[in-house]
Amino acid sequence: MLDALLPILVLIVLLALTIVQFGIDATNGPLQVALLLSAAFASLMAFKNGHTVASVADAAVGGVTSAIGAIFILLAVGALIGTWNMAGTIPTIVDYGIRLVSPTWFYLTAAVVCALVGLVTGSSWTTAGTLGVAFVGMANVMGLDEAVAAGAVICGAYFGDKMTPLSETTILVPKLVGGGLSVGEHVRNMFWTAGPALGISLVIFVVIGLNADPEAEISTDAARAALASAFDIGFVSLLPLLLLVVFAVLKLPPFLSILGSALFAGILAPFTQWEAVKAFVDDPSLGPLGTAIEAVFAAMATGFVSNSGVEPIDALFTRGGMASLLTTIWLVLGALSFAAVMEHAGFLQRLLLPIVSRTRRRGSLIAAVNSSGVGLNVIAGDQYVAAVLPARMFRREFSERGLAPQVLSRAVEDSGTVTSVLVPWNTCGAYISGVLGVSTAAYFPFCFFNLLSPLLDVLYGFLGFKVASASEPWADVESAVAATTETGDPPERSSR
Repeated sequence: MLDALLPILVLIVLLALTIVQFGIDATNGPLQVALLLSAAFASLMAFKNGHTVASVADAAVGGVTSAIGAIFILLAVGALIGTWNMAGTIPTIVDYGIRLVSPTWFYLTAAVVCALVGLVTGSSWTTAGTLGVAFVGMANVMGLDEAVAAGAVICGAYFGDKMTPLSETTILVPKLVGGGLSVGEHVRNMFWTAGPALGISLVIFVVIGLNADPEAEISTDAARAALASAFDIGFVSLLPLLLLVVFAVLKLPPFLSILGSALFAGILAPFTQWEAVKAFVDDPSLGPLGTAIEAVFAAMATGFVSNSGVEPIDALFTRGGMASLLTTIWLVLGALSFAAVMEHAGFLQRLLLPIVSRTRRRGSLIAAVNSSGVGLNVIAGDQYVAAVLPARMFRREFSERGLAPQVLSRAVEDSGTVTSVLVPWNTCGAYISGVLGVSTAAYFPFCFFNLLSPLLDVLYGFLGFKVASASEPWADVESAVAATTETGDPPERSSR
């Protein structure tokens, strides 16, 4: 137990040191260094416990490998933000948004729209990286709080991701829990916490909107005029968004869908936004074809630079590029290296065992699952670890105490899935903060859905509300637990 605790203590000390010393700039390098140093210390503890250098190295590489899909999505989203800005897609969404949505109802609209899109796409990452970026841009133009807007986007996106059978976590968790649990039963049972959590969140966003005092640098009319002078606002500019929706309906892999939409936007831009493209490349020696080719590559690689001459507009749409998310990828690699070593050495399981064995009542058992999910999101920095370990380690206790498998699956999702975005060094927190351009600390207080979900689940556990009982022990629990004990490895994880 001491060997399992020491890496956690080192991690806490190093993270606290970097945050105190560097503040919000900690995610630009110091946090990554802290995570890698913690991974190195965890490796030393693993060596002390008999693990070979080769096995620990393989575990660290395996942990990083599990994130390759997520890293490719990060790069694709960076490219998409750059080309969508250059093609006028995001400026057009912002223009239509500020034209149709009043500041009073803006936060509510952002949450509802992102929830619907999340249900359709099954991906909180795709929702936040596309419409989420546009909503934060609208908030900037309208003089509203970007942190609240980011919170509304996250609430909606994670509700949609959680409540659709298209989401990989919604598919994965019932399989991990077992007991004959279907995805449909899992989703229906989750609604009892997700529905009220979103409902309360929407009411809060209405109250915030009613009390909002927009302080834009320029008026809405002036902002729309500036947008029209810098970009050709029109339906054609929305074609990359429509293409992304088509890809989602066709269930193409997220990376290919996002990258395909990004490339299409880059090719479209010279036809619809020639003046913006020419000002972006700013090389008179190039002909039209050379300018177009350079613009596509530059926007996807390092991001689009707006040169409209209106400072607020230029600041808003000078974004994107794969390079802009390299720091986020560095953060993900550091977090997953630490998590992989901790899991391979058995330290995470050792930390969970006392929690599992000492929970005696139904309410405390459900609270233990939620606490474990939140804690693993903080310690391991990856939502899949936060879902896999509690689902595997608590299933025997739930079966023996006569609780239905959907009770465990809901607790795992309410903690492991939705709280991942609240941790700056978690893969989800790093991604969302990177694409929205809002720090985790800034949007944290406004992620009401993500904060309420585990609290409601624990409350239901102690009250016995919607806590179903199993008529007989889960048929597959013994074999599943035995397999877990033998291998110690999580199932293959897909990316967001």
